[in-house]
Amino acid sequence: MNKCRFFSISFHLLTALVLLLSACTPGGETATPSPTSPAATPSPTVAPPPTALTVCLGQEPASLFPLNNPSSAARSVLAALYDGPIDALSYQYQPVILESLPTLENGDAQLFPLKVYVGDEVVDVDGVPVTLSAGIRIRPAGCRSAACAITYDGRSEVEMEQMTVTFRLLPGLLWSDGQPLTASDSVYSYDVVKANRNSYLAARTQSYEAADELTVQWWGRPGYIDPDYLANFFMPLPAHLWSGIPADQLADSEAASLNPLGWGPYVIDEWDRGNAIILVKNPHYFRLSEGLPRIDVLTFRFTPDPEEAISALLAGECDVIDPSVPLDGQVALLLSLEEQGQLDAHFTTTPVMEQLVFGIQPAVYDNGNNPDYDRPDFFGDVRVRRAVEQCIDRQQIIDTVLFGLSSVPGSYVPLEHPFNGLRPEANPYDPAAANALLEEAGWRDLDGVPSTTRQAWGIPRIANGTLFTVEVLTSGAQQRVQVSQLIAASLAQCGIQVELTYLSQEELYNAGPDGPLFGRIFELAEYAMGTTGVEPPCEWFTSVEIPNEANRWLGTNLSGYSSPDFDAACAAARQSLPGETAYKQAFGQAQALFAQDLPSLPLYWRVKVAASRPQVCGFSLDPSALSGMWNVENLQTGKNCTP
Repeated sequence: MNKCRFFSISFHLLTALVLLLSACTPGGETATPSPTSPAATPSPTVAPPPTALTVCLGQEPASLFPLNNPSSAARSVLAALYDGPIDALSYQYQPVILESLPTLENGDAQLFPLKVYVGDEVVDVDGVPVTLSAGIRIRPAGCRSAACAITYDGRSEVEMEQMTVTFRLLPGLLWSDGQPLTASDSVYSYDVVKANRNSYLAARTQSYEAADELTVQWWGRPGYIDPDYLANFFMPLPAHLWSGIPADQLADSEAASLNPLGWGPYVIDEWDRGNAIILVKNPHYFRLSEGLPRIDVLTFRFTPDPEEAISALLAGECDVIDPSVPLDGQVALLLSLEEQGQLDAHFTTTPVMEQLVFGIQPAVYDNGNNPDYDRPDFFGDVRVRRAVEQCIDRQQIIDTVLFGLSSVPGSYVPLEHPFNGLRPEANPYDPAAANALLEEAGWRDLDGVPSTTRQAWGIPRIANGTLFTVEVLTSGAQQRVQVSQLIAASLAQCGIQVELTYLSQEELYNAGPDGPLFGRIFELAEYAMGTTGVEPPCEWFTSVEIPNEANRWLGTNLSGYSSPDFDAACAAARQSLPGETAYKQAFGQAQALFAQDLPSLPLYWRVKVAASRPQVCGFSLDPSALSGMWNVENLQTGKNCTP
């Protein structure tokens, strides 16, 4: 039914009813107006028109199934259908539909020793789920490092540590169809994830059970200590509607992918294919008594072209441009329009690190020798990597390409992260110091002209006279073209000649051993890595993450960097829990070792960009929020709205 027509009919019926009642006395007689006081004419209360807000979205979501690695655009729509269950804001978790966050201090997170025997499902010293048998390396109870691990003899009774976490739902939560949301809905979600056999967490979970209507308990396999245990609450799914759909078909079902049932501030009213998704208030939203959401009708309009999105915003056809619209190349325009008062521009850094990765240990070195110098060892010497760090003017890159909206990283931990204070400062741009390091490492400037290409003399694994000419591989994206050109210009000041090669995404990220990145056959490569969690991702640079034939060329440590000290520090961090003394210490040590060894050069944190009309209140970007719509229930529009 047309909403406007429905409102008009209801209004006229209400008016007729009021007039009829005002013309009758309680006894049924016609009321006679007093000669001294004229009859009062009723003034019907007119409901205010519904408030509306339109968001320009970067693309039409292919699916809205919440557990199917949704796209950036899909996450913005899902933020309106679901609220939480736990938000990650400024790299810290906040409960949304939970009473509180479990911690060691409040007892909802616990560790205890458990006796294990041959045949039990455990997690080994490398974090891999295994069936306990003779020869398996495990950590006994109280052991948090590889140094104290033991090899199981296949006979003895041994104690390992097991972790349990209790999550407590808020009372009174309802799905948008009015049915209760309970702990069993979260357990159902775990069952769906487990049935699809593609979950790292589910593989390390011993059990996930509802203790009562509002309480769910997660039990890890013995040996699995998870510092990110707050993320182990499985997002509830509506078991009362979806449990009849086979788990392996759920993600593709119409019910789950096109009109998923949520508990958030909005429900889908209409999906106009190719144009927009229209949502209306959820009458069962648990924060309705707080006056939320503040907008009655929320429309997501599909506007992939950034120039079209900006034009729509200026014309009042959109109120917000979502970060899923690629606005990276429009920053100068947005800043100019903001200065003119035509819009509000929004920027924040993200946990996505653009980096220049060194080919420290290429795949051809895996056999341990390189007698014919078929691949010169350009970056095996840390002094050379530090020289590259000090020769590249990263602040110039940020100022030129990102309009100064990011910062020079000192490690892989973002500036806004609570652990940022643990990281060392980035080494300053200093070409003189860089040139001195190169001379010390054996790269000679034979004519005394810094811009002349240096030559190798007396360097192991490099033939004398080899020119310091290296290739930088990256994609042809506009921003990367700009950055790589600035890198080449900087390195030329230090006698390092750079050849720039731009590949398609498919070519660059092709699987190993043939792909240049995952096959580890590059000298320098520029690409980005990011995380959706709040834990500093030290595991990116551990030895076990080096792609090679044994692990089917899968892993994140494409440089081939291998350090027992770094591996131990990262393992200690990943085996510690928030609240324990060793937790921050281990993460700090891993950052210091990264800065010392420099397996990659962090260039900058990628920037998230959005825009809104000046009449919109409440919109803001958060560095670690999964969506620009993370607080959609608080958005308002109008001249008198309050931030």
